[in-house]
Amino acid sequence: MDLSSRKVEIFGIILRLSLVSAVSFLGVKWLMKHLDPTAKNKQNAKEIAEKRLKRIAKNGKSVAIDKLNEYELMIAAQLIHPDDISITWKDIAGLDDVITELREEIILPIMRRDLFEHSILSLPPKGILLYGPPGCGKTLIAKATAKEAGMNFINLDVSCLTDKWYGESQKLAAALFTLADKIQPCIIFIDEIDSFLRDRSTNDHEATAMMKAQFMSWWDGLITDPKSSIIIMGATNRPRDLDRAILRRMPAAFNIGLPRTPQREQVLKLILSKEPKEENIDFHQLAVQTDGFSCSDLMEMCRSAAVYRVKDFLNLEKTKKGDEVFYDTLRPIAMGDLLYAAEKVRSAKMLCGSFHLQTSLDVE
Repeated sequence: MDLSSRKVEIFGIILRLSLVSAVSFLGVKWLMKHLDPTAKNKQNAKEIAEKRLKRIAKNGKSVAIDKLNEYELMIAAQLIHPDDISITWKDIAGLDDVITELREEIILPIMRRDLFEHSILSLPPKGILLYGPPGCGKTLIAKATAKEAGMNFINLDVSCLTDKWYGESQKLAAALFTLADKIQPCIIFIDEIDSFLRDRSTNDHEATAMMKAQFMSWWDGLITDPKSSIIIMGATNRPRDLDRAILRRMPAAFNIGLPRTPQREQVLKLILSKEPKEENIDFHQLAVQTDGFSCSDLMEMCRSAAVYRVKDFLNLEKTKKGDEVFYDTLRPIAMGDLLYAAEKVRSAKMLCGSFHLQTSLDVE
């Protein structure tokens, strides 16, 4: 075999090996894409993210979608424009002191940066902790703050920061902050923050520990940048489970406790303000009767009271022989409905033990 024939043979072998390698690579890539159970969710998240980022661009904030990486697009799927938030301060009752402090410490410095540009001490904190028993309005306060300040709102689902591939979680944690920097002013809200940033221990998985470290490292960058308009807001009913390093980064802490009697009266008036009810409703008596109830308990009580009207409507609408009776509207909510519903909710809370849990919750 001459030299030229040998060269042709070697070239053919190299060509075949290259084709086999290319086909194998494309085949493995195709399998990973179609066998990945989260691939469809990731694609849907990217489509949602593009729509929401375009909405921000239309409102004066220029966001180059084509320059965002895939991790930032996945985080952007949880982005909410302030105009799309329906919760306002008017929808929150019994927390006037907390609302006043938030307006003074957070909202005014964000909306009027020109008043505080020469004072570092007057800048809003980069971390805010809302703590207290469940069902007392912590999430509502976070959304209303973003609405009032006109800040973009990332309602972070912590599960989106976890990935089965090593190193991906750190990239997602970094993408959270790089995206927030591009769309600021922005609030990153983490509900049940204790489940994500709880006290670290040697039993933590290596990937989880690295993700927490990455998260706190980027957070430090926000704290040291006075020009940053990014705030991390967390909510928890177990503040003592949080890592001390996290508590240090959240200097502004607000206790959203169980409503007292005057607060419960305000909450009940707000819930029933647009509902048909009898004029003899004694809100003060209801507030006294619902001692230990959270705001969500009061909402459930009013819902149950409204359902009793439906039961009466169905009972009265029964047809008798030769005498048909029809009713076109539901009767208004009566005081008796509310008192009966209060006892029903109290019994349910006592049965499951949540009543004692809420009234003795260890918060400071």
